[in-house]
Amino acid sequence: MSQSFRHPEILETARRQGKVTVEGLAEQFGVTLQTIRRDLTDLAEAGRLERVHGGAILPSGTTNILYEERRVLNQAAKTRIARACAAHIPEGSSVFLNIGTSTEAVAHELLHHQDLLVVTNNMNVANILAANRDCQIVLTGGTLRRLDGGLIGTLTVATIRQFKFDIAVIGCSAMDADGDLLDFDIQEVGVSQTIIAQARKTFLVADRSKFTRSAPARIASLSEIDGFFTDSALPGRLASRCREWKTDVILATGPDA
Repeated sequence: MSQSFRHPEILETARRQGKVTVEGLAEQFGVTLQTIRRDLTDLAEAGRLERVHGGAILPSGTTNILYEERRVLNQAAKTRIARACAAHIPEGSSVFLNIGTSTEAVAHELLHHQDLLVVTNNMNVANILAANRDCQIVLTGGTLRRLDGGLIGTLTVATIRQFKFDIAVIGCSAMDADGDLLDFDIQEVGVSQTIIAQARKTFLVADRSKFTRSAPARIASLSEIDGFFTDSALPGRLASRCREWKTDVILATGPDA
């Protein structure tokens, strides 16, 4: 069966079951695992599916992917992006890291930085950086979002307003063609907007999957971002608009990026 016949059936299976697996589809169509991986990659690049560990799900515009799925999604790209971002964070800086698996990847890359003050509303970030004895860690407090270890709410915002950070490192759930950063949780959006307001510089870490996703709540525009670390050229006119906005775009595309 050719891919032109498999693709519609794969999408229909995803609509019925919510998720498809590489092994299940290979058995269903009687083809190799590698063939199905190529099919899922093609469908993901077309924005029809979202790749997750071992398979794919339908992209959602109203609810986020589960944290455990996001944690393993595009891991290699997130590591390259995080390494490039960490290289732009000087030792002796005050840094904010917000909620997200991409900012957690940045935390891993800061384990050998010295004399850092890191403020975060992400309990996973705090746990990662606890291994760095040269890093002072401040948790914002707030309402715990158990699904991903994030802290949100009015207490979180009030704490952030007590600081002025050298650098804020933020993530987003999606980005549209206008360069607007989007998210799902309106409380988290309010926190992210406060972080940007309290930072001298703001870095965005987001892999290419965010270009094909949608979310309902607007955080900010790329015009408000100083450095955008990603793993793919920006779609459409966004690259030229970033030049107009003086938003630096840093592509982390190779193993040594």
